[in-house]
Amino acid sequence: MKDAYTLADLRDWPAVAGAESPPIRLSVFGDPVAHSRSPQMHNPALQASGIDAAYTRLHILPAELKEAIQRLPSLGFVGTNITIPHKAAAMGWMHEVDPLARRAGGVNTVLIRGTRLVGFTTDGPGLSRAIQDDFGVPLRDLRVMILGAGGGAGTAIAVQCEIEKVPRLVLVNRTFPRALTLAQRLRCPAEVVLWEEASLARVLPDIDLIINATPLGMSADPSLASISPIPDALLRPFHYIYDTVYTAGRTPLLIAAEAAGAISANGLSMLLHQGALSFELWFARPAPLNVMRNALLAQTP
Repeated sequence: MKDAYTLADLRDWPAVAGAESPPIRLSVFGDPVAHSRSPQMHNPALQASGIDAAYTRLHILPAELKEAIQRLPSLGFVGTNITIPHKAAAMGWMHEVDPLARRAGGVNTVLIRGTRLVGFTTDGPGLSRAIQDDFGVPLRDLRVMILGAGGGAGTAIAVQCEIEKVPRLVLVNRTFPRALTLAQRLRCPAEVVLWEEASLARVLPDIDLIINATPLGMSADPSLASISPIPDALLRPFHYIYDTVYTAGRTPLLIAAEAAGAISANGLSMLLHQGALSFELWFARPAPLNVMRNALLAQTP
């Protein structure tokens, strides 16, 4: 099996991948996608569950999304995950969209029912489970600040905070109007603040959980790898820091959190729980969570 396939491969799928055993029935769409650890998590889960299927990466450009996703049913796919930058656009090619995904403004999981594409999001629920796992505190009990509250993951997390009725929600985005638009869509009070040190310093003393939902700190992009989304001096020991970015090393935000004495975690746990929820949607059975967790940790230096 190749590390990643393309639309050209999908157009000639029987010749390109028809001889693969087990057959490829699941994938993740992205651009870029080479960094995705989803195959390392899902393939052991499929094997442990006795499911005759394999999971792979599909490098799909934005202009190719419609054709690529519409080819899946005829090629025997069970479903696919969707990652950056396709989550919002993919919603437009679904036959059905789950209400939570529609509220979040994007899909990250597609279930194929016959010839129909059904879109879901596991971003928010996956984050909620990750917070409980990593910090031992339910999301619903925490005052939350979301950095990057204008994009796909940030929006999904904000909707999850709304559902869980967190006691305080603060939205921060480089493009202020996008965060303001999200706040107006939410069915709960949400404060929008400017992404500047003075504004952040004003609200952070009354925040428990800081979530980075931006790509800042992502090592796959050298221009972002050395940047932290928040000034180090604003972090305090009482903060929980969750960085949705996951890399081989620690991000600048996690390094700063450790220096401040704060409890922190990276996005691997969110990936784990998102993946487990996707598995359960595809196969209507519990995911082998420990198998998936161990597979992810085995890939982490």
